[in-house]
Amino acid sequence: MPKTAIILGATGLVGGCLLELLLKDDAYTTVKIFGRSSCNVLHAKIEEHLGDLFDINQFAEDFTGDVVFCCIGTTKAKTPDKETYKKIDYGIPVNAAKLAKKNRITVFEVISAMGADTKSSTFYNKVKGEMERDVLAVGIDKSYIFRPSLIGGDRNEKRFGERMAQLFMGIFSFLIPKKYKMIEPETIAKAMIYVARTGCQKQRISSDEIKELARQ
Repeated sequence: MPKTAIILGATGLVGGCLLELLLKDDAYTTVKIFGRSSCNVLHAKIEEHLGDLFDINQFAEDFTGDVVFCCIGTTKAKTPDKETYKKIDYGIPVNAAKLAKKNRITVFEVISAMGADTKSSTFYNKVKGEMERDVLAVGIDKSYIFRPSLIGGDRNEKRFGERMAQLFMGIFSFLIPKKYKMIEPETIAKAMIYVARTGCQKQRISSDEIKELARQ
């Protein structure tokens, strides 16, 4: 049966790779994009809905499909205000999961982070941990959390510290345990599409496991 995919965060690194792959995937006839700004891609499969994701319920009528790929995320440098940061990294995914459940979408996938932990003393990791907990609590049977390590690729905005970490991890990759090695956005996108198609025994998928799934 033809499928409809929903992408939140299609203008980001992973979201952009997902969009490109889904447009080539014959299993999907429609790709719905929800976001604040246009992805600027013209394609017969694309159905774009622009608006404020902080109020995702405004999209309730159009938020229908077979799978949600949630690739929303920000950084401390880009969003220094903690309240706004949490509204993005916690609020959007959790509210999207609730709307997906209400609209009977059976697969929900979201990108988290390797260090996600509700008990972490680090604000970023704590928010990600709380997001994971509450997304899973929504109760969508096929809910999957992807926990990548540092994501490679070129971003539009400058992130000096992240760029230095990418450079270090590239040079000293042979010293870094498999679980912590840098991962490319296309690898994550491929794994997310594979899991949406076949499912996975684990709900929380680590970075090394993401790489294995992407090779399937």
